[in-house]
Amino acid sequence: MAAWITMIEDEEADEALREALKLAQTPHGTVDNVMRVHSLRPSTMRGHIVLYRGVLHDDANTLPQWLQETISSFVSILNDCAYSLANHWANARHLIDDDKRADEIEKALRARRPEDAFSGADLALLNYAAKLTLHPNTMVKADVDALKAAGLDDGQILEANQIICYFNYVNRCLNGLGVSAQGDIVGYYAKS
Repeated sequence: MAAWITMIEDEEADEALREALKLAQTPHGTVDNVMRVHSLRPSTMRGHIVLYRGVLHDDANTLPQWLQETISSFVSILNDCAYSLANHWANARHLIDDDKRADEIEKALRARRPEDAFSGADLALLNYAAKLTLHPNTMVKADVDALKAAGLDDGQILEANQIICYFNYVNRCLNGLGVSAQGDIVGYYAKS
């Protein structure tokens, strides 16, 4: 079972769901369970895929893709979301393209000690991610000022904020509905 609720298969889909499933197809031509779990409500599937692509796969983003995926992975670690972590750490590792560095980063993130592998703006972003994920009610203007002082511009801060917020949303969706990667191709860059 890939989720604790019903997920409609392609051959049982009505027209609205078929359109949403087409939109949700991965580069591998499949629909991952993170999207398929919305099959009872195609409108939320459409909204989810548009948000996901806007947050992580928009050409206007200026944060390096490996860092976007690393932030995604760190939020998923903080939320104990195995599904998102498996997918997005596979993506980060691929984009880092250096096994030794990726191992160092993974160890630091899993220990919840990004300072063991990062400094400067990258560390500032990961610290912001941790605070926004774990203690959102304590956020203050100084948290954004610290990002600016580290050299990030407002657009990059917004990008990071949206990645963090998206992964807090999706981690809760996945954990709350018991979604597993059973049947999925793990990682955006995985070979099918």
